Amino acid sequence: MDVKRTAAGALTALSVTACTSFDSRTFVHDLHGPERNGRDVPVWVQDLDTETLETGLGRPFDLAPDYEYQPGHYTQTVPDYPLEVWDRMRQSFQLGTYENDRVERELELFSGRDAYFDAVGRRAEPYLYYILDELEERDLPAELIALAIVESGFRPFAYSHGRAAGIWQFIPSTGRFFGLDMNYWYDGRRDLIASTDAALDYLERLNEAFDGDWLLAMAAYNAGQGNVRAAIQRARAEGKDPNYWNLQLPAETMRYVPRILAIRDILQDPEAHQVALPNIPNQPRIRVVEADRQIDLALAAELADLSIDRLYILNPGLNRWATAPEGPHRLVLPKENADRFQQELASMDPEDFVEWRRHEVNSGETLTHVANQHNVTVDLLRDINGLRDDTVRAGDHLYVPVSSRPPSEYSLSAANRLQALQNRERQGERREHTVQAGETLWDIARTYSVGVKELARWNGMAPGDTLRRSQELVVWVEGDAMQASGGPSDRTQSVTYTVRQGDSLARIAQRFNVDVRDIKHWNGISEGSYLHPGDQLRLEVDVTQQSSSL
Repeated sequence: MDVKRTAAGALTALSVTACTSFDSRTFVHDLHGPERNGRDVPVWVQDLDTETLETGLGRPFDLAPDYEYQPGHYTQTVPDYPLEVWDRMRQSFQLGTYENDRVERELELFSGRDAYFDAVGRRAEPYLYYILDELEERDLPAELIALAIVESGFRPFAYSHGRAAGIWQFIPSTGRFFGLDMNYWYDGRRDLIASTDAALDYLERLNEAFDGDWLLAMAAYNAGQGNVRAAIQRARAEGKDPNYWNLQLPAETMRYVPRILAIRDILQDPEAHQVALPNIPNQPRIRVVEADRQIDLALAAELADLSIDRLYILNPGLNRWATAPEGPHRLVLPKENADRFQQELASMDPEDFVEWRRHEVNSGETLTHVANQHNVTVDLLRDINGLRDDTVRAGDHLYVPVSSRPPSEYSLSAANRLQALQNRERQGERREHTVQAGETLWDIARTYSVGVKELARWNGMAPGDTLRRSQELVVWVEGDAMQASGGPSDRTQSVTYTVRQGDSLARIAQRFNVDVRDIKHWNGISEGSYLHPGDQLRLEVDVTQQSSSL
């Protein structure tokens, strides 16, 4: 636990440092805004499915042993302490109950969804005690656990079409702002320790920005602080009390906060809502241990007596076959396995934590060629081998880290999760497309007459993600969409839209079910540009995804 506190403290320091150059009233403006607000249906709307952990493997994982606690046993040892983590959570609820039609609608949707709450509870089981510790230390409401449920359902590899990742669903810009590293080896948005610390930092700041109003803070977590402030100003201009319930916000956010409150009510009294939560004793389930340097995950799993899959489930921030060379080197392990891991690790030579291969540079090879061949980055090769630049010559020898097992055995690495997702059977004929220089998802979607969002989903991407030359994409084509020239079908139409008073790119993107980045691309709009009433925008829209005729 000391390691956990040290790591959390270091990340907090990073966050505070990163924030010092921002104006206090605008520091989170649109951090959850244009990239996700009102444009993409989040994880909690897209999928209430309970069968997978969004790993692409289509099967559940046993995250932790099942416990059938006996009240008598626990009562004798800790009579005044909550027996279950759910009881402890309820004691830390702070927001009260809201009688509101929007909350009632969400309660009707979720009441009786026994299988859903059982799956969410089992996915959350390793994390709940830790998160409650963090909430209690900061005196934050335990309702924020319901926020995480709404954001991701506690799917460790959750990734939304708005480019949000992890149980707290950070988009890249927000994650970087709050000190989360994202690189080839590691994504801090999916790291339980780092992302929880960053999410609570973010929510604390939002709560302070809205004078202690948690409903507004949670709305801003979803829609962006700027959008909520604008809604408050509109409400005041109309003579309304600017509380959450009187604000006109994006449709997603109008459901988001009521859904959190409904989930909270169900967790408060599951029996009244025909739900049974899994038994989770109020005991630590995980420990955070330090390896101090890069370590092969197959070796780490062996030392801890765990499967590699379970190690990935507890450490979903790890993208590859090892921890990142520059760190963090901490691992989250089941409490009962942590001592064994530390003992076995201490008996090893640190040089053996990762295997190394000596590569002789061939004629015509570049550092990039060598990096691609061994699935590492150019920066890593340069650092490991003490190179001042990227110049290598035939006959030079380079040291390269290599995995101890075949790549397929690291089944929950980012590459293998993507492969499993792309190999999932879907309707239609499977096609493979190699990305050409300058191509976008929109270009490829038009070529195959498919929706941009579908194309992105098939390939584990968001519609606004940038493609790499030679990247391999999977496309599922139905019917005769690829006949003749293989060009776009009548599904796609080019329309001209005249900007109205109060319009924003996010609002226009939401209306036409397109991406903000695509609107900028189609119209040559640069960062920092403003829309004006009367401006005309060219939009390429999929007519099958429009709610009304164009």
